[in-house]
Amino acid sequence: MSQAGRFAGRKAVVTGGTHGIGRAVVDSLLAGGAEVLLTGNDKANIDTARAELGPRAHVVRSDAADVAAIDRLGTAVEDTLGGVDFVFVNVGYVKFGSFGYVTEETYDRMFDTNTKGAFFTAQRLAPLVRDGGSFVFTTGATSGAAYVGTGVGTAMKTAIRAFSRILASELLPRNIRVNTVSPGFTQTPSMGHADLSDEMREANQSEGERITPMRRFGRPEEVAAAVLFLGFDATFTNGAELPVDGGLGEGLEWPHGEVPEL
Repeated sequence: MSQAGRFAGRKAVVTGGTHGIGRAVVDSLLAGGAEVLLTGNDKANIDTARAELGPRAHVVRSDAADVAAIDRLGTAVEDTLGGVDFVFVNVGYVKFGSFGYVTEETYDRMFDTNTKGAFFTAQRLAPLVRDGGSFVFTTGATSGAAYVGTGVGTAMKTAIRAFSRILASELLPRNIRVNTVSPGFTQTPSMGHADLSDEMREANQSEGERITPMRRFGRPEEVAAAVLFLGFDATFTNGAELPVDGGLGEGLEWPHGEVPEL
């Protein structure tokens, strides 16, 4: 089958789909013939998506931190798509902050948007996923690591990883697969973090390239390819986490000195 018809007849939901990795997934789904309902919460990104995407894309404004909004999202999915084949739960809000400087407001916003939002989005949409369908959640390369200043972000992503595995078990009777994708440094507008100044963005770019074994940031399209592999092609993969991080989370290291030829 050609790439143009790869997802023909499929219906998908992508939360956080108006920019970055989510938008790359939406673009690939639409290019493959799918019908997609995508969410965002930033008016400018929503307006851009509505202007650029065609009639098979349905853009809905939705706040992942608001359970009532998640319920309305479920109703919109029912009314617009009916049953769906694939859900990519991708909304994220991450802010740097070392242990002594994290405020309750920041902590709550991060967990409400990412962890609580992901959980209740999955709970609301699971009954709408057709038997044999799939979920993919976004975690992160820092899950299981101990990078300074990422305590809350690492904790919330690790929580998503944990409950996604339980969901994979609970949905087994319906043959619905649940997996996670774990991106490293990715070249998105926000670089995965909120409220970055130009100086912080430049430092993040430099540090990300330095510590990533492949010495570069990933492209959103590269992460999207992994998401869609898990969502549609990896039909005997369930409860797994796929790193897309240039070797960052796998303990690979850039060679020092001369490396002998093999």
